[in-house]
Amino acid sequence: MNGEPQPATSAIAPNPHYRADPALLSLAEWLGDPAKPADFPAATVRFRNDLAASSVGLDKLSDEEWIRHFARFEPLPENIPQPLALKYHGHQFRVYNPEIGDGRGFLFAQVREGGSDDGRLLDLGTKGSGTTPYSRTADGRLTLKGGVREILATEMLEALGVNTSKTFSIIETGEKLYRNDEPSPARSSVMVRLSHSHIRIGTFQRLLAMEQQDEMEQLVSYCLTHFPGPIPPEDAPDRENPAVILLHQVVERLADLAASYMVAGFVHGVLNTDNMNITGESFDYGPWRFLPTWDPGFTAAYFDQGGLYAFGRQPEALHWNCGQLAVALRMLADSEPLLNAMNRFGPLYMAAVGRRWCWRLGIESRDEASNATLVAACEKALREDGWQPDGFFHQHRGGRNASGELAEAFAGFVPKASDHHYWSETDVQSMLIDEVETIWDAIAQNDDWSLLEDKIAAIRRMGQAHGTQPAPAGHGTCG
Repeated sequence: MNGEPQPATSAIAPNPHYRADPALLSLAEWLGDPAKPADFPAATVRFRNDLAASSVGLDKLSDEEWIRHFARFEPLPENIPQPLALKYHGHQFRVYNPEIGDGRGFLFAQVREGGSDDGRLLDLGTKGSGTTPYSRTADGRLTLKGGVREILATEMLEALGVNTSKTFSIIETGEKLYRNDEPSPARSSVMVRLSHSHIRIGTFQRLLAMEQQDEMEQLVSYCLTHFPGPIPPEDAPDRENPAVILLHQVVERLADLAASYMVAGFVHGVLNTDNMNITGESFDYGPWRFLPTWDPGFTAAYFDQGGLYAFGRQPEALHWNCGQLAVALRMLADSEPLLNAMNRFGPLYMAAVGRRWCWRLGIESRDEASNATLVAACEKALREDGWQPDGFFHQHRGGRNASGELAEAFAGFVPKASDHHYWSETDVQSMLIDEVETIWDAIAQNDDWSLLEDKIAAIRRMGQAHGTQPAPAGHGTCG
């Protein structure tokens, strides 16, 4: 693989908001293998996220240029010259699998947010872009319905304050796919996501399995350099060890991610270690669901028969995944400082739930004990009165319409300004499975994309109504 960035030959390069930074090429020799994009018979742009594209200087592309880069995968200027299928292992439903990796996607490019040298490093990665060395018997494709579902998941989660990847592009590719869990033949698509890292916990697990200590040290250094976060607490043992620093940051990030799922009423469905990246950003949406009612046992995946990743077990799952990262980092650090970092998960999670719960209710966060009392009172009301969560948060914005025990719990909380028209409307935005299917049916039966377009606009408007989102925890400049 040629490790030199692609020369600037496109009109993208002069855009001040486009800043290529293919930093991962420094690890490419052992982190991934070259991949060749599929040669699709057709390419019809179905969704382009110009809001996200504007943040990385790619929003001015014509549809023809968009197709060249995000369906044909012509390299972006001064960027990764050939797609890279990343190598990783992982626990899938708690069973270790060394035979995974990017099987229907690859890393396509890396860019700096806002075109600034100190902007976040972001990846453009794919799903459904063809077979790779890790596809095994699969076809490396993505159904169009899967792409539409990914749009809906990421848009809703972003509006509800979750640190999520962004669906950047969906292009229909003109192939017929056969799937066991969808009516077949199914329409095909290729997706591009904009994500803050594709370095997974499973990436570290692979290096442990391969006994590659030098590469493990390189990967830790890469993560601390390009995804900086706070240093460990002053009383944390071995707090200057890079591996210990990284685990503290990942624990803080994933505790906050778990809290954001719970407050959003979201069930990811497949919280395997290969689906957990070290920046704490949610990504790779398969059998996701939002709660119809507040049910801790609610599952998203039909194949999760034991409820391992049920709604109420998601914090446990993310904590367990942090533990697998700790096991891998034992290659570079002693057990005690890593356990110290792991033990922070519970308190960090509880604090994040309270903080994010208050944000979604439109009230100022208070001390942790007061926040926890409010959360408990709200959960009791949700369970006993059978609320759909989105309706509950809308109805009780700022503490309004609360009575009895719930009103007592709201006492002392200061409402934020909630003058957006959304809060006085009766049309509450949600993303239950029936609506998802209705949106897809319009596309499948009539090629009618208007319901999807209207839903995206409505979700983004709801997000604006919520105001400034909570900052994801565990990020910032080291030192």
